[in-house]
Amino acid sequence: MEKIYLSDSGPKVSKAIYSFWRWEHESGLTDELAENVIDECIKLGINTFDLGNYEVSSNSQKIFFNEIKKLGIKREEVVLFAKFGLHESNGLTYFNNSRSFLLQSLDKFLAAQNLEYIDIFLLEGLDYITDLEEIASTLEYIVHTGKAKHIGIANLNTSQHKLLSKFLNIPIVTSHLELNLLKPDAIFDGRLDFMKEMYSKPLVWAPLAGGEILNGGSEKAIKVRKILNEISQQQNINIEQLAVAWLIQLGALPIIGSLNLDRIKNAAEATKVKMSHEDWYKVLSVVH
Repeated sequence: MEKIYLSDSGPKVSKAIYSFWRWEHESGLTDELAENVIDECIKLGINTFDLGNYEVSSNSQKIFFNEIKKLGIKREEVVLFAKFGLHESNGLTYFNNSRSFLLQSLDKFLAAQNLEYIDIFLLEGLDYITDLEEIASTLEYIVHTGKAKHIGIANLNTSQHKLLSKFLNIPIVTSHLELNLLKPDAIFDGRLDFMKEMYSKPLVWAPLAGGEILNGGSEKAIKVRKILNEISQQQNINIEQLAVAWLIQLGALPIIGSLNLDRIKNAAEATKVKMSHEDWYKVLSVVH
């Protein structure tokens, strides 16, 4: 699989990314299946992985690190990112971007995974009450001390992205956001435009809308499937590949979370699909 720069300041990542965030909630997950999934990702050329935001070493992460070690893959050959800044306490979930919380969360994470650094530290949400200078100086400290090579953001809107950028002396290399054919909002609300202005590409979660594009019964999902089927038959590919290829053509990098090996292969194959202008806009006309 082709590797591309996530932004003009790096790092170089695979065009498709794998995430472990759903693994802890998958009842059918076995060690053997997990190992097969990781092996398949590596075989397909996926070198970029979302480790979630666990501060303790989860079973999925243990399996991942054991497997890449068994495969003889060096730490510097993979790109790892995780999210920090969301706090759960007494049944309440809220943003906490304070210096103490972010540094403690990162230190716990690195210790649990036995890692010296993470490639991309994603700030999850922008805390409304922590001083922006404190947030920015903390992010810069994390990079300058080598605990993370780069910083990114997760689920911020355009104005929050711009606001945080104003306080930083280092680049935000990516934005982790939801984008798919049933939820194309980021194309029209300025998030993608600003990322292009900053010469960076988004990490896109739920590229198939949680399976809704393939199996959903809503009027919009049915319309999307109809047009995807028409185009996919002409190109001799399946609609799953086409739905992901549509996003990739925007410059988005899809995050896969499935345990289904065929679905992982489809996402990898989608990186090679090139849609014509007419077909791409034909799909857009159905969703917007």
